[in-house]
Amino acid sequence: MINPKDFLEFGQKFHGHKCPAMPMGLRVGAAAMNKLGVDRAKDGQIVAEIELGEDHCATCFADGVQVITGCTFGKGNIKKLNYGKWAVTLIDRATGRSVRVTPKAEAMLANKVTEFFTKYREKGIPASQVPDEVVEPLVQKVINAPEEALITVGEIFTQKLPPKKDSFDGFVCDICGEMTVEGYGRPLGDKKVCQPCYEKAQGKV
Repeated sequence: MINPKDFLEFGQKFHGHKCPAMPMGLRVGAAAMNKLGVDRAKDGQIVAEIELGEDHCATCFADGVQVITGCTFGKGNIKKLNYGKWAVTLIDRATGRSVRVTPKAEAMLANKVTEFFTKYREKGIPASQVPDEVVEPLVQKVINAPEEALITVGEIFTQKLPPKKDSFDGFVCDICGEMTVEGYGRPLGDKKVCQPCYEKAQGKV
């Protein structure tokens, strides 16, 4: 069983500040892994689809998911769906066994009426500048709450993913001289160039 408490200290160092959203990501990620009976991904064994969007509160949630599941943007086994929601679907690539886990709305709403949000974050104060005596109780509440009070774990279903194939082919852009992955190249006259150089030559940037 994956224990989210074991990842809290590292998660906060990775994330950069204390807040309730990152540990919520730890809790949701752990619940999904435990439901599927999978280990943290060393390579791309499991895939996470997170429903977060851009520029809304609590996107810190994604860092908690990355830390505990091992699904990271660097390994390419995490995908943002841009729904503006905090759910995560975790997929075992080998079997297709999947589960969707989401924080309960009641738990999210309870966090939003705390001083952390009303007196600091909603007034534009960065999370790193919120006094520890304000944020630490909230972190502890999230990391220690009973699972049934905090999150909803769905039933296991099957979602087969296409085989993952990494490209090892690349070329040097004839304009900027930078390495570029082969499939991202563009023809420009007698040159082979990267997308930014192609768009610049077309007057798109």
